[in-house]
Amino acid sequence: MTSDPESLQRIARLTPLGEVLARVDALVEPVPPRQVESATAVGRVVAGDAPVALHPRVPLALRDGWAVSSDLTTDASSYAPALLPAAARIDAGQPMPVGADAVAPLDVVVRRHGQIEIIAPVGAGEGVLPMGADADRQRSLVREGRRLTPIQAAVLAAAGVEHLHVREPRVRLVRSRPARDAVIDAAMDLIAREITAAGGCVLGEDDGGTGGTRLEHALRDETADAVIAIGGTGSGHNDTSVVALAQAGRVEAHGIALAPGETAAFGCVGSRPVLLLPGRLDAALAVWLVIGRRLLARLTGSNDEEATSKMSLARKVASTLGLAELVPVRIRAGEVEPIASGYLPLSALAEADGWILVPADSEGYPPGAEVVIRPFP
Repeated sequence: MTSDPESLQRIARLTPLGEVLARVDALVEPVPPRQVESATAVGRVVAGDAPVALHPRVPLALRDGWAVSSDLTTDASSYAPALLPAAARIDAGQPMPVGADAVAPLDVVVRRHGQIEIIAPVGAGEGVLPMGADADRQRSLVREGRRLTPIQAAVLAAAGVEHLHVREPRVRLVRSRPARDAVIDAAMDLIAREITAAGGCVLGEDDGGTGGTRLEHALRDETADAVIAIGGTGSGHNDTSVVALAQAGRVEAHGIALAPGETAAFGCVGSRPVLLLPGRLDAALAVWLVIGRRLLARLTGSNDEEATSKMSLARKVASTLGLAELVPVRIRAGEVEPIASGYLPLSALAEADGWILVPADSEGYPPGAEVVIRPFP
């Protein structure tokens, strides 16, 4: 690219979506892991398995009752109670006494004439949590590359695991221009929630101070692992986002064969990836869903499976060859129907139940074709 701003912001060609995704995969590396308290790690992506010590370390009672030796109860009945000379009362969670291998329920044990008797047989291991039943050194309670769920955090706490390693990229999210804009503000809020939900940390906007715009300051910010900017990617008089990226680092692609979102750009400043989203809500959303999520997954090291479903089209989807296209759809009577293409009106985004991606080598899908549906945020 030349140093002329007019040339820098002019799109010479649309880079195929596959090429852009390949560059993202090649250039974006997972951030270094850091240790956090397990209780605060919910929603973050785990870095490395989390094996735990043997738990429990000794057999425990699973219920309130009597700790007994099961072989003494084999022939017990209400007509012929069995004597339990060494039975002991035990509460759930207490260690089992030596020689006991079962916990008899309270209602089958009786006291008669100072002796303890049982009126029903109890099998070995009944009412007992064996040593290592919850966890052992051979199994990990959580897996690398998966976001920690609330139930997993509770399991770790119960197992005594207080700390965990996670990958939590710090993402600087900025608008291209300081002037307030309802559409860009809405896109900022949406992308911020997406970053947090995927396990990232959103860094607040720098007001720019003196000597540069917010974007220019963000591109120089070495505390961030990535930069996402919204707006200023077109060829308008005030569009300078790609100029700023080219001056601070390098532009890998400006103009991507994705509709909506053709004016988006991707590049790097040093090793930090930079994704420039268009200032239209539909275009910013499309680029984020198709490229931004991939970029963030690379940063977190996530291998979570994407939530998808398959359904048949109620009517055809027409698309342009050479251009991948995100199409919002709604579900009706067990089928899906497209509700917009190209420019996606706010009304279409509001009523959509999900979206499909038509690949660049396809002219669309006929009625009845099975398509993969992905949910909107």
